[in-house]
Amino acid sequence: MDIDFSKGLVPAIVVDYKTNKVLMLAYVNEESYKKTLETKTTWFYSRSRKELWNKGATSGHFQYIKEMYTDCDNDTLLIKVDQVGVPCHTGADTCFFNKII
Repeated sequence: MDIDFSKGLVPAIVVDYKTNKVLMLAYVNEESYKKTLETKTTWFYSRSRKELWNKGATSGHFQYIKEMYTDCDNDTLLIKVDQVGVPCHTGADTCFFNKII
């Protein structure tokens, strides 16, 4: 699949493959995308640190990819994972817990 990296980064929505619960959103560049395909674990690009990171490399909370999809424009990824531990650096079971409405 040809992902559109023309703008540099594409968003990746990560969900639990069993429950479809949204776990997190991160960004992928072409290099992290290739590492993700090679290792079947999630690799992202940190916009703040300006470097690649493998989810779980420091925490042990790896994400093992079960399925991966692209949207109709090929500029967003949906990654279904088997989550080991928690996805959020706060210790929460999702990064989306701050209710607005």
